[in-house]
Amino acid sequence: MSMAQCRVIRGGVAFHGKQGMDYFAGVSAQSADSTGICMHMLVLPPGGKAKPHYHERHETAIFQLEGSTSFYHGPTLEFLDHVAEGDYVYIPAGVPHQPFNPTDKVARALIARTDPNEQESVVLLPESMSRI
Repeated sequence: MSMAQCRVIRGGVAFHGKQGMDYFAGVSAQSADSTGICMHMLVLPPGGKAKPHYHERHETAIFQLEGSTSFYHGPTLEFLDHVAEGDYVYIPAGVPHQPFNPTDKVARALIARTDPNEQESVVLLPESMSRI
């Protein structure tokens, strides 16, 4: 019987996601051989925004570490919520969303998904759906 190993991932490598945002890779199938979760840090600069998208079969949990952001969500991105430092956000699988930073300060958030491969389940929506 082979046993999985604990891993420490130091100073995650930066990457640009297909959603149009910059991440620092943390725990994932690629970095830790995880099989059911990934967790990264998102850095969203002032005025930064994601492309409208959803995650096909995977839930997302977010903790806003620093700054504040907003996001549109819903079938036609008709709902708007504001996220303050210290807030948690839950996004169900398959729900379209578009986060953005309407402030003049950098925002940082920890993002965890039930997909060990960060970019595998990202489905981009037409830019014409963008609310920003």
